[in-house]
Amino acid sequence: MDQSLPLFPLTTALVPGLVLPLHIFEPRYRMMVQELLGKPEDEREFGIVALRESHTLTPKQSSPGDVPDDDASPIDPSAEDAELYPVGVSAVIRQAERGDDGRYDIVTIGSRRFRLEHVDRTAPLLRASVTFLPEPEVDSEDPRVASAVQSAMHAFDTYRSILGGRLNEANDDNDADDDQVPADPAVLSYLITAALVVDGSTRQELLAAPDALSRLRLGTRVLSSESALISAFGAIPALDLLNTTPSEN
Repeated sequence: MDQSLPLFPLTTALVPGLVLPLHIFEPRYRMMVQELLGKPEDEREFGIVALRESHTLTPKQSSPGDVPDDDASPIDPSAEDAELYPVGVSAVIRQAERGDDGRYDIVTIGSRRFRLEHVDRTAPLLRASVTFLPEPEVDSEDPRVASAVQSAMHAFDTYRSILGGRLNEANDDNDADDDQVPADPAVLSYLITAALVVDGSTRQELLAAPDALSRLRLGTRVLSSESALISAFGAIPALDLLNTTPSEN
């Protein structure tokens, strides 16, 4: 059954479980947040969808100085030719702080994947009819799943090591990344989806994978390919995508 969600288009994708801070200053999005905060906590949900890279629209500016400078810059997609990727992730507001000027600083977490069915562009704030996608459970004891997890963990460790080495060279930073990689198939599959420095179409393909096993297998192939490219050319792809500062709308 289709459900309605307000949309917040960005130039990057959200994944389930990822924490995303946002700075809200446009009136239409302030109103969205205000309306959501009037609902029960588990219903404070809006949709985040990524814009295709080929699109030429530029981020809207509310006032001088409000120029987003990171990859998660919100977009004005109200034009008829706006091209949104078909699969997005709902974001649930976990924290919100309203400033004296009416702006909001919110902290959201990625929740449920959805597929766009119809986008209503008649109002300043986009709304969409969406179908929430199932998240089939996979048995971590299944030999196929266990093998996919091990392959993905190995490929992810290699990728992080190679990419981290390049970043350390660029930043003159030799600290090692000792973060533990989760072994849960679904969590690992989304961690890889979020961490890969790849174009939007590749990330969208990962996000749209029907289950964790498919996502792990695809993620392993992408990790191996990206690791080989970085090693061969000695270059870090799209460093600006690694910016983790809060997004402005």
